[in-house]
Amino acid sequence: MIGIAACRGAVTIVNAIATGKGAAFGITLEADASVELIPGAGELTYQGEREGRDITLGCLRAMATKIGADAPSGKVSVRSEIPISRGLKSSSAVSNAVVLAAARALAKDIPDLDIINLAVDESIKAGVTITGAFDDACACYLGGAVVTDNRARSILSQQRLDPELVVILHVPERRITKASLKGRDFSGIKDTVSQALRLAEKGKLLEAMELNSKAYASALDLSEEAAVIARANGALAAGVTGTGPATAVVCRRGECANIKKALSRLEGTIMDARINDTNAREVVPRLL
Repeated sequence: MIGIAACRGAVTIVNAIATGKGAAFGITLEADASVELIPGAGELTYQGEREGRDITLGCLRAMATKIGADAPSGKVSVRSEIPISRGLKSSSAVSNAVVLAAARALAKDIPDLDIINLAVDESIKAGVTITGAFDDACACYLGGAVVTDNRARSILSQQRLDPELVVILHVPERRITKASLKGRDFSGIKDTVSQALRLAEKGKLLEAMELNSKAYASALDLSEEAAVIARANGALAAGVTGTGPATAVVCRRGECANIKKALSRLEGTIMDARINDTNAREVVPRLL
């Protein structure tokens, strides 16, 4: 029994840490998973980035438990082009892809939100999220832009950005793990983040993205230099994504060259992406 699936990444519009509600939109960076299950007792083997092992195996075991199957044995392979611990939702994309691949391996048609919720549960257990990342998981899996209540695990709205817009990512080498943020006090930015959320709910997604970035950059002692440079060179919006340190830039195609040239003066990697509106069920894996 073999199942293969893909899920794409996302970037932050409004980070949910301060209020419990958040927003994100999908991008085309991808994570792919292959799950091969073997009947009978045995072991699970994992191939992929070391950081993804616990969440990957946890997702597979949780899926088996959900459908009342025996403890799974077999092989799980994961490949991802999404940088880890930079705010680009790598954990959400990988966990979604693994759960969907496992469902296919088990020949089970599991509703989308059940897959997302199972993946979120395992993300919490693995300690790779502070808020449960329901907003991130939904944006990765469903595509488009979502506004969610992470505590209630409900989708407040689904929206679309212009698919012709381009996303440029400035990705520093430094990683920021969720464990390193435990104990941080975000109460001082709650009002500003709530304002950003109201903008997102009204469809003013790019304005919300920039206001959110300014709030969290201050709270997390992150530099907004990449965002400032991008805005000065024609970006429609730019901001720190997640808890950073990556910066996401939204622009028209004609402005890309100027923005990338300006960002190239900073340390870090520049990556190209597009806005993703495609549900994970319809994404054809291309990395495995």
